[in-house]
Formats: sequence, structure tokens, C-alpha cells
Amino acid sequence: MARSPILEPPEWVEMRAARIADPVERLGFLRRQMHETRERKARPARHWRGALLAAGLAAMMIIISLPAGTAETFARRGVVSAESSAPRVWLPRVWLVDKSDSSELYSNGLRIDLTFAVSNRPRSRFPIFSLAGGPKPQGEGRAPVGIVYHTTESNLAPFEEEENHRLQRLGRNLMEWVRQDRSYHYVIDRFGRVYRVVKESDAANHVGMSIWADSRGVYVNLNDSFLGVSFEGQTGAVDEVTPAQISAGNVLTEMLRSRYGIATENCVTHAQVSVNPQNMRIGEHTDWAGKFPFAGVGLPDNYSIPVASMFVFGFDYDSVFLRATGTRWRGLDLAELRVAREAAAEGLETRQYRAMLQHRYKDIASALKEKSGEVNQ
Repeated sequence: MARSPILEPPEWVEMRAARIADPVERLGFLRRQMHETRERKARPARHWRGALLAAGLAAMMIIISLPAGTAETFARRGVVSAESSAPRVWLPRVWLVDKSDSSELYSNGLRIDLTFAVSNRPRSRFPIFSLAGGPKPQGEGRAPVGIVYHTTESNLAPFEEEENHRLQRLGRNLMEWVRQDRSYHYVIDRFGRVYRVVKESDAANHVGMSIWADSRGVYVNLNDSFLGVSFEGQTGAVDEVTPAQISAGNVLTEMLRSRYGIATENCVTHAQVSVNPQNMRIGEHTDWAGKFPFAGVGLPDNYSIPVASMFVFGFDYDSVFLRATGTRWRGLDLAELRVAREAAAEGLETRQYRAMLQHRYKDIASALKEKSGEVNQ
């Protein structure tokens, strides 16, 4: 009796797919692999082991080839995209070990200083919009779904032993300002100390006009939906961040992801989510427009994720933004490719299709502004 061929391991599938440069050819390869797994699942019961392996491979392929937000992008066309290949990173559970009035200690070694902690307005329920289109929300959320990383862009002293007094003085001044402005949920100072500023249950004033998307849908204006973590630092400085800050960012990210079930794809920088509705361009704020230490904080390179504001709402960018990045993100290319494909599917020029997407954004932004005015009355 002929034996069923052995299923290729998911690592092999991922490796082969990554070597295929053409996205259409890559998509065909992945579809063939998924078709084979479905056929093997349907074979007689005596091949139960092969069927079980096929089911496992199909699930692993979905995880590998379809990160959050990708499959939904082409829902209107019935096409599954395999363009973004950021792997999911699974985390152990992190729990609170000890707490006092001045600090918290967590099981992964994270220690949070509560000296500057304050309240702000409670986190509001936030709308989640469909990736497939339409001006009305398809649902809403309450718990944080992501993290936006910032730099404080504050004054810095050289990170040297002789500058200890000045380093500490600048750090204290920064924390006083951040507490007054309710700017972030967390700040990581130059020595790697983690300070809670705004309580996690409240919204911080950290991100303003902004857009991101995942498999659930699209988030507009992320103060309510994302946590804000800022590194004391300044873009372009010699010591933009210190090794101690990166280490602290790792354990803080691990704790927040464990607490709220945050996907790696939703851990992004301010420059990735910030938009300017006046000129319909991305990157109104350019902190961490490049060189964010994703690997250092335990994340994949999320600069490779397609920029949601571009392919969902037609935002563009200019040469000034590209200079801020230092190098062109892969996510910019993938977002442009999506817009071009969608435009072709609709039989429109890219310019016309982008204008349609922008019109949708303006309708949503207007409705959100009106609702915010009603709440504040």
C-alpha cells in the first residue's frame, strides 16, 4: 500500500515562501500548500496521523502567512494576502509579585516606579471600523489593543559618569512635565527606570491624530485604544537610547502584552501611526521614524507591516518623511502595492482610488469629532 507523502514542516513552507520575490507567485505557492493539506485531511481514517499533521500545518501556515490585519485587507476582493511575514511571538505569563505605594514588582523582573503616577480621563469605548469599507463602526473595544512607542524629544546630557548630576536633574524635570501634561502611560529614563505616569485604565494624551489596523479592524485616533510608552531621548542624538532603556523596554513590553493579550503587530512607533489630516500625509510626528530597537524589546521588525493609514484611507508621504526614516520601510512599499492592486480591481486610476479612500476617512473623522463634542458638552 502506497504511503501518503510526508507533510513539509511549516518552517520549510515559510522559508520557501520568503524566497519567492513575486507576491502573486508567492500567493499561488501558499494556496497550493493549503490545498494539499485540505486533501490530506479528507483521506480515510486510517491516515489519521497524516490528517492531524495536515490540520496542524494549515493552522501554522495561517499564523505564519497571515499576520493580524492582512487577510481582511483584500476581503472585498476575496483574496488572501501573504505579503507581511512578521512572526507571532508567544510570551510566558507575567504577573504582579509585590506592590507598595511607591513601586510594583513583576515576575519577569520589571520594577515600576509609581512616584509620578496620576489619573486622567477614564479610557472611553473606542470604535473599530471595517477594513472592507464604510463610514460606520463594526464594533467597539475598551481594553488597550496595542502600544505606541515614543521618544520624549527632551534635553539630554552626555550619558557619562561625570554627568550623573545633570542626567538626574534633566530626568526629574522631564517627569514633572510629563505628569503635568498626562503625556504617556509609561516613561523609561536614561538609566532604564520605568515610571508609570497615567494609569492604564485611563487615556493618556500621547498620540492624537493617528491610525492603525489589525485583524479586528481599523482604529482611528489611538489615545483610547493604545498605551503610550516613551523613552527619554532625542531623535538623532549620539546616545538615542541606552542599553538599560532597551532592556527595560523589553520587560515592560512583555508585561503589557501578557496583561492585555496585545499582538506583536500592534506594538508600533509614533511615526508609523501619526497622520496629518490637513495634507493627508503620514508622519505628522516622526519620533522613531527609524531605528526603533524592535528586536531589543522582543518584537519582530514591525516597520515591514503595511502602513494602515495608506491602504485604508489613502494617506501619502513626502520626501521630508523619507529623510526622517533614514531608510525606506518595507511597509511603505507594501501599502502602495495594496492601493495599486485595489485600484486596478475597481477599474480606477490609483489617484482616483486614493481620493475615494480619503473621502471615507474624512467622513469618519467628522463623525468622531462631532461625537467628541457631544461628550464634552
